[in-house]
Order: sequence, then structure tokens, then C-alpha cells
Amino acid sequence: MQLNDVHRGITKHRPRKRIGRGPGSGTGKTSGRGHKGHKSRSGYSRKPNFQGGAMPMFRRVPKRGFNNRWALTIFAVNVGKLNDAFNDGETVTLEALAAKNLAKGNFDELKILGDGELTKKLTIQAHRFSKSAEEKISAAGGTAEKLAPKRTPDERVEALKSEK
Repeated sequence: MQLNDVHRGITKHRPRKRIGRGPGSGTGKTSGRGHKGHKSRSGYSRKPNFQGGAMPMFRRVPKRGFNNRWALTIFAVNVGKLNDAFNDGETVTLEALAAKNLAKGNFDELKILGDGELTKKLTIQAHRFSKSAEEKISAAGGTAEKLAPKRTPDERVEALKSEK
């Protein structure tokens, strides 16, 4: 790339394309719509999922069960990974997990699972704990602090009403 090429072809105030203004304009006669067919007609519109009459993709893909689009996404971390990543006496928070690349991506709640061994005394803050994880944390002398769960839409509405 060269500096004189960077802005080539870019115009700040490009004039609008005037279609149907004669053969010299390049968009005369059929006005860029071609000959015949659906797209050439006035009032044409097509559904975004239309695939030329073929069976649409969303109808071809098999669907099973119920998919709750409003369900919370829960990120799980095992006790063994916490044992490897943190030192004795440290506090395990969401920020600390993100800093050590243990909690990645977007999620609503964090759950601690009981896979692996825990030998260090840790203070762990999470939204949920499995029974085995709680037992292992308390056996190692640590504490499991439950964070407040994410508010439901009804709770948000109630909070807004109470503010007014």
C-alpha cells in the first residue's frame, strides 16, 4: 500500500445515482434492474430467509427439545484449576479469574465445580457452588462466598418502580 492510494476512489460528497435518466447515464431503460423477474417489478420484497424456492436452512436443520433464549449462561470452573492458579490465602473473585485467564467470554453467573483436589485455603466468591466443591473448600479451611444472583426482569421493574 502507498500513501497516495489510501483515499483513491473515496469521495466525501458523492452525488446520488439518478436512475432512469436515459441511455447515456448508464442506468437508463431498465434502471439497473435487468430484464423481467421478481426483482425487476415495483413493490418487490423478499423475506430474508428465502432461498430461491429451495427448502430454507432453518427448516432443514433438525430441532430437538426446548431452547430457552432467556436462560442465564453459566461459566464453570473446577476446584483443581483454582488450586493450580492461586496461592494459599488468596481471594478468588471474578476479576482475579479473568486476570488469570480462567473465566473467559461473556457469562451471567460463575459456578464452582468440585473436580480436582484443593489443598490451599482460599476465599472463593461465586454465584453458585456444587455440593462437592463446597465440601472441598471447607475441608481445606477456605470459605465459599455466594454472590448475589443476576436480577430477573420482574425484579428490575420492581426496582424501577420503587425508585420513583
